[in-house]
Amino acid sequence: MSSIELTPSQRSILQELVNLFRQSESAVKGEDIAERVDRNPGTIRNQMQSLKALQLVEGVPGPKGGYKPTAAAYDALEIQDMDQAADVPLEHDGEPIEGANVQEIHLTSVHHPELCRAEIRLQGSIADFHEGDEITVGPTPLSKLVIRGTLEGKDDTNNTLILTIDSMRAPAEGDTPEK
Repeated sequence: MSSIELTPSQRSILQELVNLFRQSESAVKGEDIAERVDRNPGTIRNQMQSLKALQLVEGVPGPKGGYKPTAAAYDALEIQDMDQAADVPLEHDGEPIEGANVQEIHLTSVHHPELCRAEIRLQGSIADFHEGDEITVGPTPLSKLVIRGTLEGKDDTNNTLILTIDSMRAPAEGDTPEK
């Protein structure tokens, strides 16, 4: 694997992007990076163009937009992406989906038990999923969390399934997971 040569400036900007992205798990604004690396936002925008050309960064348009590191960014920085999509199994109406790679799991409205939702972002098509389908995600690599829910909706632009959570379970320390 060839490693990408980054200038010290690119490296520090990319590292800061990765740090901020890990904290917020959402797109990072150029201004926030500029503040952290003590540079002008215009400089950051220019650097982001070159980092995009190297396919280390993707731009996210819109008011909540900004930048996200790509998997290649972690490689370039030689960081192990801990939340990298290690195989997180996905079942659709009880059938395991081959090659459905779960990229992100966001739990929303957890403080409201009757309305607990999960947003599951996938790599691959979500065309075959329909409202009311039963979805099981997990176990996740580290915590062995398993989420079971009913598909409530889809966000096709972000390749995201929105589930109403029926159950969430992570084995207690020392428990052996089911199966």
